[in-house]
Amino acid sequence: MLARQRQAAILERVRATGGVRVTELAAEFCVSDMTIRRDLETLHEQGLLAKVHGGATVAGSTDEPGFRAKSVRESAEKAAIATRAARLVRPGGAVALSAGTTTAELARRLVDVPGLTVVTNSLPVAEILHVGGRPDQTVVLTGGVRTPSDALVGPLAVSAIGALHLDLLFLGVHGISERAGFTTPNLMEADTDRALVAAADRLVVLADHTKWGTVGISSIVPLDAADVLITDDQLAPDARRVLGEKVGELVIVGTTGRATAEAAE
Repeated sequence: MLARQRQAAILERVRATGGVRVTELAAEFCVSDMTIRRDLETLHEQGLLAKVHGGATVAGSTDEPGFRAKSVRESAEKAAIATRAARLVRPGGAVALSAGTTTAELARRLVDVPGLTVVTNSLPVAEILHVGGRPDQTVVLTGGVRTPSDALVGPLAVSAIGALHLDLLFLGVHGISERAGFTTPNLMEADTDRALVAAADRLVVLADHTKWGTVGISSIVPLDAADVLITDDQLAPDARRVLGEKVGELVIVGTTGRATAEAAE
């Protein structure tokens, strides 16, 4: 296949799915990762797609990104955050995982936890645990209306969550700011996330450094509602200061998996 033909196929894939990974494209087209990166660079320079860490997404989209598009962004940071979050889960516990690519990474690390009950409004999270999880695990999918990010939201989801009592909620968010708190671009998803917060004894927010300063249209909860916030070591100093003062415990994780905790006064 000529480079121009391969680039046209890549662009078609991005437009159809919202995002692609370098490794997947390299395997599909039987070329090196470097060749795919050059293809993506060419398409990026033409303004046809947006390069992100590990892949590419649709250029200039103002809509809520799809799950696949978001999954190629900050993948190393998300993996480190998820690895640290998994240490909080105990066998036999009842936890909730909200929708999101970081919570999906966490789900992959929970498949071997015995006796675990997981409540989720995320189709990818439910699939990961259904396919790879232990037979003694229980997965509860809330039901509801599907969003572009593969979350189930709305009155059905809120009603199902309202009858539950959970040990921990692992919450993925679209944005974090001092004024707006933890936010999402979807109004119904905010309602569903608030129901999950109310059902859980402890709230653990999972968010990489790019979420700081981003404000979605709807606030979920203020910063001080989080018992723990796990993020990565590229978080800016001013953000560390604000979050260290607001959240119960700020955990900064390096891409090597090492972490430090900064407890609030």
